Amino acid sequence: MEGLDIGEASQALFAQAVRNAKTVVWNGPMGVFENPTLAKGTIAVAQAMADSAATTIVGGGDSAAACEQLGFADRITHISTGGGASLEFWKAASYPASPAWQTADTGSNLR
Repeated sequence: MEGLDIGEASQALFAQAVRNAKTVVWNGPMGVFENPTLAKGTIAVAQAMADSAATTIVGGGDSAAACEQLGFADRITHISTGGGASLEFWKAASYPASPAWQTADTGSNLR
């Protein structure tokens, strides 16, 4: 079985997490967004990011393309096509807050 999109409950959970965050890093669409039937999860997360007051960072060519195609790119703080490279940068970087985000218990599987 292969997951092709997230459902409505997951869309709501992700949107709530984005609303409550101060910074959001998103890498990878939630489904096969190129297919309109399977794009609802990606649309929901992109919309939540665009509506958020948080610092929003989108990494990866597919996520960047989704934000552009959906018309949200101008409402995202930073978009990079470097998906894996961006994640490696964040993982290896040493910031004053990095111990906090690396050990934070958010009460969910969202990291």
